[in-house]
Amino acid sequence: MIDTEEADVYINSRNEWYTDAASYWEQIEPTVQGMLGGFGFLTHIDAKGSSSFISEFVASDTDSPPRLDTKKACDCGAGIGRVSETFLLKTFDRVDLVEQNAQFLNTAKANFKENGLDNRVDAYIPLGLQEFSPEEGQYDLIWCQWVLGHLKDDDLVSFFQRCKKGLKPNGMIGVKENIAHQGILIDKEDSSMTRCEEILVEIMHRAGLTIVKQETQSGFPKELFAVKMFLLS
Repeated sequence: MIDTEEADVYINSRNEWYTDAASYWEQIEPTVQGMLGGFGFLTHIDAKGSSSFISEFVASDTDSPPRLDTKKACDCGAGIGRVSETFLLKTFDRVDLVEQNAQFLNTAKANFKENGLDNRVDAYIPLGLQEFSPEEGQYDLIWCQWVLGHLKDDDLVSFFQRCKKGLKPNGMIGVKENIAHQGILIDKEDSSMTRCEEILVEIMHRAGLTIVKQETQSGFPKELFAVKMFLLS
Protein backbone atom coordinates (compact mmCIF):
# COMPACT_ATOMS: atom_id res chain seq x y z
CA MET A 1 0.00 0.00 0.00
CA ILE A 2 1.28 3.46 -0.88
CA ASP A 3 -0.25 6.83 -0.18
CA THR A 4 -2.28 8.65 -2.80
CA GLU A 5 0.40 11.18 -3.69
CA GLU A 6 3.04 8.49 -4.19
CA ALA A 7 0.61 6.43 -6.28
CA ASP A 8 -0.17 9.41 -8.50
CA VAL A 9 3.52 10.06 -9.08
CA TYR A 10 4.16 6.43 -10.04
CA ILE A 11 1.12 6.06 -12.29
CA ASN A 12 1.55 9.38 -14.08
CA SER A 13 5.24 8.70 -14.66
CA ARG A 14 4.35 5.51 -16.51
CA ASN A 15 3.80 6.46 -20.15
CA GLU A 16 3.28 2.76 -20.78
CA TRP A 17 0.56 2.38 -18.11
CA TYR A 18 -2.14 1.42 -20.62
CA THR A 19 0.03 -0.48 -23.08
CA ASP A 20 1.56 -2.50 -20.24
CA ALA A 21 -1.93 -3.49 -19.10
CA ALA A 22 -2.88 -4.51 -22.63
CA SER A 23 0.30 -6.59 -22.93
CA TYR A 24 -0.44 -8.33 -19.64
CA TRP A 25 -3.94 -9.37 -20.69
CA GLU A 26 -2.67 -10.62 -24.05
CA GLN A 27 -0.91 -13.37 -22.09
CA ILE A 28 -4.06 -14.47 -20.24
CA GLU A 29 -6.10 -17.42 -21.49
CA PRO A 30 -9.56 -16.46 -22.78
CA THR A 31 -11.39 -18.60 -20.23
CA VAL A 32 -13.48 -17.96 -17.13
CA GLN A 33 -10.52 -19.08 -15.03
CA GLY A 34 -8.31 -16.60 -16.86
CA MET A 35 -10.77 -13.75 -16.39
CA LEU A 36 -11.09 -14.45 -12.67
CA GLY A 37 -7.47 -15.25 -11.88
CA GLY A 38 -8.18 -18.86 -11.02
CA PHE A 39 -11.35 -18.12 -9.07
CA GLY A 40 -13.78 -19.30 -11.73
CA PHE A 41 -15.93 -20.97 -9.08
CA LEU A 42 -17.07 -17.49 -8.01
CA THR A 43 -19.01 -16.90 -11.24
CA HIS A 44 -22.41 -18.02 -9.91
CA ILE A 45 -22.03 -16.15 -6.60
CA ASP A 46 -20.88 -13.06 -8.47
CA ALA A 47 -23.77 -13.07 -10.94
CA LYS A 48 -26.33 -13.76 -8.23
CA GLY A 49 -25.01 -10.85 -6.16
CA SER A 50 -25.15 -8.45 -9.10
CA SER A 51 -28.67 -9.51 -10.08
CA SER A 52 -29.91 -9.11 -6.52
CA PHE A 53 -28.24 -5.71 -6.27
CA ILE A 54 -30.17 -4.19 -9.18
CA SER A 55 -33.39 -6.19 -8.72
CA GLU A 56 -35.36 -3.48 -6.92
CA PHE A 57 -34.81 -1.13 -9.86
CA VAL A 58 -36.02 -3.52 -12.56
CA ALA A 59 -38.74 -5.48 -10.73
CA SER A 60 -42.17 -5.35 -12.34
CA ASP A 61 -44.14 -6.99 -9.53
CA THR A 62 -44.35 -3.87 -7.36
CA ASP A 63 -46.92 -1.09 -7.24
CA SER A 64 -44.43 1.52 -8.43
CA PRO A 65 -42.95 1.37 -11.94
CA PRO A 66 -39.36 0.11 -12.25
CA ARG A 67 -36.61 2.72 -12.24
CA LEU A 68 -34.61 1.04 -15.02
CA ASP A 69 -35.84 0.02 -18.42
CA THR A 70 -34.33 -3.28 -19.52
CA LYS A 71 -33.88 -2.75 -23.24
CA LYS A 72 -30.10 -2.38 -23.43
CA ALA A 73 -26.99 -2.57 -21.26
CA CYS A 74 -23.30 -1.99 -21.89
CA ASP A 75 -20.65 -4.35 -20.50
CA CYS A 76 -17.42 -2.39 -19.99
CA GLY A 77 -14.20 -4.35 -19.78
CA ALA A 78 -16.26 -7.30 -20.98
CA GLY A 79 -13.48 -9.84 -21.44
CA ILE A 80 -14.98 -13.03 -22.89
CA GLY A 81 -18.53 -11.92 -22.08
CA ARG A 82 -18.82 -13.71 -18.75
CA VAL A 83 -20.75 -10.91 -17.03
CA SER A 84 -23.05 -10.39 -20.00
CA GLU A 85 -23.86 -14.08 -20.24
CA THR A 86 -24.39 -14.80 -16.54
CA PHE A 87 -25.90 -11.49 -15.41
CA LEU A 88 -26.75 -8.75 -17.89
CA LEU A 89 -28.55 -10.88 -20.48
CA LYS A 90 -30.63 -12.44 -17.71
CA THR A 91 -32.24 -9.02 -17.23
CA PHE A 92 -31.60 -6.88 -20.31
CA ASP A 93 -32.79 -7.60 -23.85
CA ARG A 94 -29.58 -6.57 -25.59
CA VAL A 95 -25.99 -5.69 -24.78
CA ASP A 96 -22.91 -4.08 -26.24
CA LEU A 97 -19.50 -5.38 -25.17
CA VAL A 98 -16.54 -3.03 -24.77
CA GLU A 99 -13.19 -4.84 -24.64
CA GLN A 100 -9.79 -3.88 -26.04
CA ASN A 101 -8.44 -7.44 -26.27
CA ALA A 102 -9.28 -8.91 -29.69
CA GLN A 103 -8.83 -12.51 -28.56
CA PHE A 104 -11.29 -12.01 -25.71
CA LEU A 105 -13.87 -10.46 -28.04
CA ASN A 106 -13.51 -13.30 -30.54
CA THR A 107 -14.00 -15.80 -27.73
CA ALA A 108 -17.09 -13.90 -26.56
CA LYS A 109 -18.54 -14.04 -30.08
CA ALA A 110 -17.95 -17.79 -30.27
CA ASN A 111 -19.41 -18.38 -26.81
CA PHE A 112 -22.53 -16.35 -27.54
CA LYS A 113 -23.05 -18.13 -30.86
CA GLU A 114 -22.69 -21.52 -29.17
CA ASN A 115 -25.18 -20.54 -26.46
CA GLY A 116 -27.68 -18.98 -28.84
CA LEU A 117 -27.17 -15.47 -27.49
CA ASP A 118 -25.36 -13.90 -30.45
CA ASN A 119 -28.54 -12.27 -31.79
CA ARG A 120 -28.80 -10.27 -28.55
CA VAL A 121 -25.39 -8.62 -28.86
CA ASP A 122 -25.56 -5.44 -30.92
CA ALA A 123 -21.87 -4.51 -30.96
CA TYR A 124 -18.43 -5.74 -29.98
CA ILE A 125 -16.44 -2.55 -29.39
CA PRO A 126 -12.63 -3.07 -29.48
CA LEU A 127 -11.55 -0.17 -27.28
CA GLY A 128 -9.99 0.49 -23.91
CA LEU A 129 -12.26 2.42 -21.56
CA GLN A 130 -9.94 5.44 -21.69
CA GLU A 131 -10.98 5.72 -25.36
CA PHE A 132 -14.60 4.60 -25.18
CA SER A 133 -17.26 7.26 -25.66
CA PRO A 134 -20.82 5.88 -25.82
CA GLU A 135 -23.43 7.42 -28.04
CA GLU A 136 -25.66 9.85 -26.19
CA GLY A 137 -28.80 8.34 -24.64
CA GLN A 138 -27.92 4.79 -25.65
CA TYR A 139 -28.03 2.62 -22.51
CA ASP A 140 -30.30 1.78 -19.59
CA LEU A 141 -27.33 0.44 -17.62
CA ILE A 142 -23.58 0.76 -18.16
CA TRP A 143 -21.91 -1.93 -16.04
CA CYS A 144 -18.21 -1.69 -15.12
CA GLN A 145 -16.76 -4.63 -13.22
CA TRP A 146 -13.17 -5.34 -12.18
CA VAL A 147 -11.80 -2.98 -14.80
CA LEU A 148 -11.79 0.59 -13.45
CA GLY A 149 -8.54 0.02 -11.59
CA HIS A 150 -6.81 0.17 -14.97
CA LEU A 151 -7.84 3.82 -15.45
CA LYS A 152 -5.85 6.73 -14.08
CA ASP A 153 -7.90 9.03 -11.83
CA ASP A 154 -8.44 11.83 -14.34
CA ASP A 155 -9.24 9.33 -17.08
CA LEU A 156 -11.75 7.63 -14.79
CA VAL A 157 -13.46 10.95 -14.09
CA SER A 158 -13.69 11.62 -17.83
CA PHE A 159 -14.92 8.08 -18.49
CA PHE A 160 -17.70 8.45 -15.92
CA GLN A 161 -18.73 11.78 -17.44
CA ARG A 162 -18.91 10.27 -20.93
CA CYS A 163 -20.90 7.33 -19.58
CA LYS A 164 -23.42 9.65 -17.95
CA LYS A 165 -24.09 11.20 -21.36
CA GLY A 166 -24.53 7.71 -22.77
CA LEU A 167 -27.42 6.87 -20.44
CA LYS A 168 -31.08 6.97 -21.34
CA PRO A 169 -33.38 8.99 -19.06
CA ASN A 170 -33.37 7.24 -15.65
CA GLY A 171 -30.42 5.10 -16.74
CA MET A 172 -27.62 4.29 -14.31
CA ILE A 173 -23.97 3.31 -14.16
CA GLY A 174 -23.11 0.16 -12.25
CA VAL A 175 -19.68 -0.27 -10.66
CA LYS A 176 -18.37 -3.46 -9.08
CA GLU A 177 -14.77 -3.27 -7.90
CA ASN A 178 -12.26 -4.56 -5.38
CA ILE A 179 -11.81 -2.16 -2.46
CA ALA A 180 -8.55 -1.58 -0.59
CA HIS A 181 -8.64 -1.16 3.18
CA GLN A 182 -6.97 2.24 2.84
CA GLY A 183 -5.10 4.27 0.25
CA ILE A 184 -4.19 2.69 -3.07
CA LEU A 185 -2.59 -0.64 -3.87
CA ILE A 186 -0.60 -0.75 -7.11
CA ASP A 187 -0.17 -3.95 -9.10
CA LYS A 188 2.84 -3.29 -11.31
CA GLU A 189 2.43 -6.59 -13.15
CA ASP A 190 -0.86 -5.72 -14.84
CA SER A 191 -0.77 -1.90 -14.47
CA SER A 192 -3.79 -1.64 -12.23
CA MET A 193 -4.66 -0.17 -8.87
CA THR A 194 -7.08 -1.06 -6.11
CA ARG A 195 -8.52 2.08 -4.56
CA CYS A 196 -10.02 2.41 -1.10
CA GLU A 197 -13.70 3.33 -0.96
CA GLU A 198 -13.03 6.93 0.03
CA ILE A 199 -10.88 7.57 -3.05
CA LEU A 200 -13.24 5.78 -5.43
CA VAL A 201 -16.26 7.69 -4.11
CA GLU A 202 -14.37 10.97 -4.41
CA ILE A 203 -13.75 10.23 -8.10
CA MET A 204 -17.45 9.49 -8.59
CA HIS A 205 -18.34 12.83 -7.05
CA ARG A 206 -15.73 14.63 -9.16
CA ALA A 207 -17.50 13.24 -12.21
CA GLY A 208 -20.79 14.74 -11.00
CA LEU A 209 -22.36 11.39 -10.15
CA THR A 210 -24.74 10.57 -7.31
CA ILE A 211 -24.62 7.24 -5.48
CA VAL A 212 -28.11 5.75 -5.64
CA LYS A 213 -27.22 2.48 -3.91
CA GLN A 214 -24.13 0.70 -2.61
CA GLU A 215 -23.62 -2.76 -1.20
CA THR A 216 -20.82 -5.19 -0.38
CA GLN A 217 -20.78 -8.48 -2.30
CA SER A 218 -21.24 -11.41 0.06
CA GLY A 219 -20.06 -14.99 -0.18
CA PHE A 220 -16.53 -14.41 -1.49
CA PRO A 221 -13.50 -15.98 0.24
CA LYS A 222 -12.21 -13.88 3.12
CA GLU A 223 -8.67 -13.81 1.73
CA LEU A 224 -9.84 -11.76 -1.27
CA PHE A 225 -10.40 -8.02 -1.38
CA ALA A 226 -13.78 -6.75 -0.29
CA VAL A 227 -15.92 -6.15 -3.39
CA LYS A 228 -18.40 -3.27 -3.46
CA MET A 229 -21.19 -2.50 -5.88
CA PHE A 230 -22.48 0.98 -6.66
CA LEU A 231 -25.36 2.30 -8.73
CA LEU A 232 -24.75 5.84 -9.95
CA SER A 233 -26.84 8.46 -11.67
